[in-house]
Amino acid sequence: MLLAAVAAALALMLFLVRGGLHPAAPLEQLARQSLDLPVALGDGRPTLVEFYADWCEACRAMAPAMASLEQEHHGALDVVLLNVDNPRWQPEIDRYDVNGIPQLELFNAAGDPVGRSLGARSRTELEALTGALIAETPLPQLAGVGSVSSLAAGAAAGSQAPAAQAGPRSHG
Repeated sequence: MLLAAVAAALALMLFLVRGGLHPAAPLEQLARQSLDLPVALGDGRPTLVEFYADWCEACRAMAPAMASLEQEHHGALDVVLLNVDNPRWQPEIDRYDVNGIPQLELFNAAGDPVGRSLGARSRTELEALTGALIAETPLPQLAGVGSVSSLAAGAAAGSQAPAAQAGPRSHG
């Protein structure tokens, strides 16, 4: 009888810790409903990819705005979240040189990379970025936002290979 009471108490505590009857946090909801990256890049819509972690305060702070923008632009923009703590996404973490979070990778409707954003973004900044992607206009000039170029172009210019960087979980 005592064992059943302890088990019930632990189950109730776990239920409450996980949010009770409240819906999942915006970050969890957005991550659960996001498309697979290859699908998003191939469906003819611009794509915003966020590399995040559950424990990242900046990622959590951006989540409500990201979820709202995804709802507002559903059908015109794909939002994909990739958790840097999930080994499944290691090839993408390596491919996009993720060395801090949140990191946004921005793709046009053809699935070509057009820019990158490093660090937390306000709702206004996220609206400007998504608006530019949807309208196919140049990205806004914001600190930590830049366009991307192919590695071949840099190699052709005689640049040296970049030094090894810290991983996304190091914050260093």
